[in-house]
Amino acid sequence: MPCSSLPPVTSVANLRAKLDVIAAKAHVDFMLWGGVSENVMNEPAWRESLEALVEAGVASIKVYMLSGMETFRDLSPPQLEEVFREAARLGIPVGVHAENREMVRRLEERLRRTGREDPLAYAASRPDAGEVSSAETLTALCRETGARIHIVHIASGRALEVVSSARQDGLPLSAETCPHYLAFTAEDLEAQGSLLKTAPVVKSSWDRDRLWEGLRSGELEFVATDHAAGQWPEEKHTGSVWTDYGGVPGVELCLPYLHSEGVAKGRLTLERLTEVTAAAPARFFGIAGRKGKISPGFDADFAVLDETQEWTVEAAHLHNLNRYTPLEGWRLKGRLRMTVLRGEEVYTRKADGSETFGKPGYGRWISRETRIEP
Repeated sequence: MPCSSLPPVTSVANLRAKLDVIAAKAHVDFMLWGGVSENVMNEPAWRESLEALVEAGVASIKVYMLSGMETFRDLSPPQLEEVFREAARLGIPVGVHAENREMVRRLEERLRRTGREDPLAYAASRPDAGEVSSAETLTALCRETGARIHIVHIASGRALEVVSSARQDGLPLSAETCPHYLAFTAEDLEAQGSLLKTAPVVKSSWDRDRLWEGLRSGELEFVATDHAAGQWPEEKHTGSVWTDYGGVPGVELCLPYLHSEGVAKGRLTLERLTEVTAAAPARFFGIAGRKGKISPGFDADFAVLDETQEWTVEAAHLHNLNRYTPLEGWRLKGRLRMTVLRGEEVYTRKADGSETFGKPGYGRWISRETRIEP
């Protein structure tokens, strides 16, 4: 994501700065998002910067309707419309963090004034209505601008229904969800506290079930992780739910979780699992001509999963720099045995549990190859 570095990826110079840092470390191929923030829109040449990013090959453009980052501030609906019109002209999709800023800020201020510090107060400040309202706004902007708009990490079942209705009307609006929204509810947030704090926030069991149904039916485009690990444990234990870091790790457990809770439990077919983790993202990010399936002429990228192995998630044995997970103690069915990138093994887990890794720097930056037709 463009805001995961300083400076944020809002110009080609910043893109190159990020690549200079990470290219030598990459174990797997990767793409990078560009972004547009209020900070950038205050500059007269923001359109030129956006066009240059698209020409450089960024995967997509990211914007926020609600941001907590001073270095990457959110956009108003009129600003969003400007960005969407430019993105439509340039043939690039736009990913949107879709929560109603005014609603959330008003509720948060009211709750904090009462002295509430509990996890459910945080949940109450980011209600289902905030996602629904934003999805409705994006539907109208999609109809007005013709831009390819994608709601990232949707947590609300009712917001998904707004997106589905727009798609039935032929609008290029889509959404993704994350494993934590398929796994947890507000009751889990109350039990786990800020360890499970995310934005948007986990919601009800109905929302969770509706997202599973949307994933099965194709209403959801694909699954992403919104991987965002804070410094553990200090950033998750600041003394207040309002200042605790909002984000959880997700990349490493995404595939085994979706296999275990999706395929093994009959919620998803194996074919649908490969669609939502490989084929659909490759299409969205404009690299479906080389990634996303096993076929002659494509990169030989695939994972080998032992479908039968049952194992218990333990954060201490994961590979994140900050080792925590809300899935601690879960029993999953299906464990990764091998990752192959362009025909080369870059990860192997042996029967005795020992692991080998490919060399850093073998992974390559992949540029977007195809534009969306206006």
